[in-house]
Amino acid sequence: MVLKVEFDREDDGRWLAEVMNLRGVMAYGSTQAEALKNVKVLALQVLADMIEHGEAPADITTLEFTTAA
Repeated sequence: MVLKVEFDREDDGRWLAEVMNLRGVMAYGSTQAEALKNVKVLALQVLADMIEHGEAPADITTLEFTTAA
């Protein structure tokens, strides 16, 4: 499973990272690297919950994060 992460910079300077193929998975950070770390943590928590409840996607056997260039 490939998780695509996109970034946006807020007017106040914070970075927002969003996993595009996991609805509602987004996190802030004071740097782009921190936002990426935070969104990875959240994505893994969401996926773990999905697995626990039998709602995991079929292609969850591998996991890769990609970022927009």
